[in-house]
Amino acid sequence: MVRNEDERRIRELLDEMTVAEKIGQMVGTPPHEAVDELNAQIRDHHVGSIHFGGTPHNTPEKKAKVANEAQRVAIEESRHGIPVFLRAMAEHGHAAVAGSTVFPQQLGLAATRNPDLVAETARVAAKEMRATGVHSTSSPIGDIARDQRWGRITETFGESPYLAARMTEAMVEGYQGKDLSNDDSVLAVTKHFPMYSEPVRGEDAAPNEVSEYTFRRVHLPSYSAGIAAGTGGIMPCYNAINGEPVHGSKHLLQDVLRDELGFEGFVLADYRGAEDLHKGHQTSGSLEESLYRSISAGIDILPSGGSEYTEIILGLVDDGELSEARIEESARRVLRAKFDLGLFDDPYVDVAAASATLGAEAHRETAREAARQAQTLLKNEGDVLPLSTDQEEVLVTGPTADNLAYQHGGWGNVRDPEPLGTTVLEAIADTVSDETTVTHEQGTEINEIIDINAARRRAETADAAVVCLGEPDYVHEFSQSTLEEAAEDFPSRVQLSLPEAQRDLVKAVSETDTPTVVVFITGRVLSTPWIADNVPGVLMSYQPGSEGGAVADVLYGKHNPCGTLPISVPRSEAHLPTRFNYLPHPDYHGAEGSHTDSYDPLFEYGHGLSYTEFEYEDIALSDTTIGPAGTIDVTVTVANVGDRTGTIPVELFVRDVLSSRVTPVRELQGMTRLEIGPGDHETARFRLAAENLGVVRDDGSRVTEPGTFEITVGDQSANFEVTGRFV
Repeated sequence: MVRNEDERRIRELLDEMTVAEKIGQMVGTPPHEAVDELNAQIRDHHVGSIHFGGTPHNTPEKKAKVANEAQRVAIEESRHGIPVFLRAMAEHGHAAVAGSTVFPQQLGLAATRNPDLVAETARVAAKEMRATGVHSTSSPIGDIARDQRWGRITETFGESPYLAARMTEAMVEGYQGKDLSNDDSVLAVTKHFPMYSEPVRGEDAAPNEVSEYTFRRVHLPSYSAGIAAGTGGIMPCYNAINGEPVHGSKHLLQDVLRDELGFEGFVLADYRGAEDLHKGHQTSGSLEESLYRSISAGIDILPSGGSEYTEIILGLVDDGELSEARIEESARRVLRAKFDLGLFDDPYVDVAAASATLGAEAHRETAREAARQAQTLLKNEGDVLPLSTDQEEVLVTGPTADNLAYQHGGWGNVRDPEPLGTTVLEAIADTVSDETTVTHEQGTEINEIIDINAARRRAETADAAVVCLGEPDYVHEFSQSTLEEAAEDFPSRVQLSLPEAQRDLVKAVSETDTPTVVVFITGRVLSTPWIADNVPGVLMSYQPGSEGGAVADVLYGKHNPCGTLPISVPRSEAHLPTRFNYLPHPDYHGAEGSHTDSYDPLFEYGHGLSYTEFEYEDIALSDTTIGPAGTIDVTVTVANVGDRTGTIPVELFVRDVLSSRVTPVRELQGMTRLEIGPGDHETARFRLAAENLGVVRDDGSRVTEPGTFEITVGDQSANFEVTGRFV
C-alpha cells in the first residue's frame, strides 16, 4: 500500500501537473537505437515509462547505463522530477539481456508442481531485472492452455485452472516480495486478461468464442488468484470476446476486473493493442477513435505509442472527448506504482554491480534446479535410462542439442553477444567420464536435412544415442518477423507433428538398434505417435532455459525425474480438443461401441515416470458429510517400493457426481510433493473446501450444491456428501 505521505505527494503532483504531463504518465515508448532519441521522448513529451526490451544495449552494463541516463533526464530535465518506469519482457528471467539467468518457460515450471520453487525463480529474475534498472515484467501469464495448436502454449502454466492459479499467485509473490521498494522486487503484470488462450482455430489473437460458463469456470480463477496475491498490473488480451475487443471493453476492464475482482492497480495495454481496434477488429475508424475507446474502457498505460500517442490524447482532451478527470485517474495509478517501487527515493542503479548480479552462480543453481524438477520422463522401456557415464561412446544428434536459443524459447533470443548457458550437448560432455567419447552429428536443422546418414553411421558404433528434437526458439502464431525466421517453415499451427526431416532422423538412428533416447526441447507439446511406439526412452524437457545441465542430470541419473505433464499430449490434430477436465456428454444414446473415448491422449495430463516405483495406499477423509461451507481433510499414504529415493507430485481430483450444470469429469483441487526414500512411505495431506466445488451460475456466482462428490488421488478414491438445501 502507498504510504500516507506518498498519497499526499501524489495529490500535490497532480495539482501541479499540466494535462500534457499527466498524459505522459499514461504513455510509454519502445526502445530506441539512439539514447538521445529515447531521452527526447522523456524530455519533450513527458513520456513516463519505457519498454526496455530488445534494445541493442543488451549487456548488463549497457542496460544499467541507459536506465540511469533515462532517470537523469526525467529527474533533472523536467519540471517535477518524476522518475521513469522501465518495463521488460522477462517472463522466464531477464532473458533479453546477455549474461542473464534464464529459467524454464512457464509450461516447464508448471511441470514441477512446486509453487515455492516457482516463487524463487521469480525472486531471482526480479533481482536481475532491478540490477539493470528494470522495475516491472509482463508476467506471470495466467492463460489456460486450451488448444495445443496455439503458439504461446509454452508461456502458460498448462490446462488446469487450479494449477495455473496456484502458480500465478506464487510468481506474483516472488516478483513483488513483501515490499516493492526493495531493490530485489519488481512489479508483476499478470496477463493476458481474461482469456487469450482459447482463440478459434488456435490462431493467435483470433476471437475467443466461449460461453460465459467456461469463461468463469476455466479462465478467471488464475487472474483472481493473481489479483488476490497483489499483482500491480493487469494486461488485457488481443482477442475479441462476445464480439467486443478486450482493449475497448468497459464491461471486462471495469465491471469484471475492477468492480467484481477488486483490482486496484494499473491496466497496461499489450504493446499496440489499442490500435487493433481499427487495424484488426475494425470496430473503430481511426487511431484517434481507438485510443479514445481504449482509455474510456479502462486502459491506463499505452506502452509503445510515444510522442504520437501523447499528441493524439492531448487533442482528445482539448476537444472535450476525454475528460481531464479520466486522464488523472490513470496518471494517479502510475504515480502510485512509482512510489511503491521507491523510485522517488532513488531510481538509479549501480552499473558496476549489474554484471556480477546477472548470471550469478547461486541464480544459475536455482535455474538448474527448476529445470531438473521440470524434466518429465514420458517413456522408459527396458530401463534404457539412466544412461551410464562409463560408456565408450554416446552419440548426440538433432537440431536442438547444441542451441541455446532453442533452449531459451521466446522473449530471450539473444544472439549477439552470445547468451549465458550450457547446451545439452555441452552438459553431456561435462557429465560422462573422461574415457567416454561424445560424438556430435547434428543430422538436421529444424526443417531441413544436413546429413542423416552420418548420424546413422555414428549411431551404429555408439553405445547409446540421444536425439534432441523439437521447435525453434519461438513460434508466435501466424507472424513472420525477423526474430521468427527460423520458425517460418516449421509445421503450422494446424499441425502438431515434427517436421519430416526430424522424423527421418529419429527413425534412422532408432533402426540401428542402438539404445535411443529422444529429448524434446519444445514449447508446445507435439503429437509423435511413432516415437511413442518405437523409441524406448522419451524425455520432455520443454524449453529448459540456460541450464542444459539439468537435462544431462536426468539422462545420467544424477537427478531422479519428478516432473509431470501440465498439459495433455494429443494423438493428432484430429483429436483436439484433448483436455483431462472435459465435460461429459451423451454417447449416442448409449449404443455400445458407437462413441470413441472423449479423452484418449498420447500422454495424459499428470503423466511422468520416475527411476523408482510408487504405490498409493489408504485414502482417508476426516468427514464423510459436510455443509456447503465446510472443509474436509484428506490423507493418502504413498509408498516408494523401488530402490532409490524419489520425489512424486501428488494431485487430488474431485468429481461432482450430480449437478445442475454440467461439470468436468474431474477437476484438480489440490497438489503437494513428497520425497520418499526406498522402502519408505509418506503421507500426502490436503484440505478441501466445499465452497471451491460450486457450480457457476449465470450471474457469475458459485454455489455449492448438495450431493455426492468423489475424490481421487492416484488409484485411491472416496466419496463424501455435501448436505443442505438445493438453492
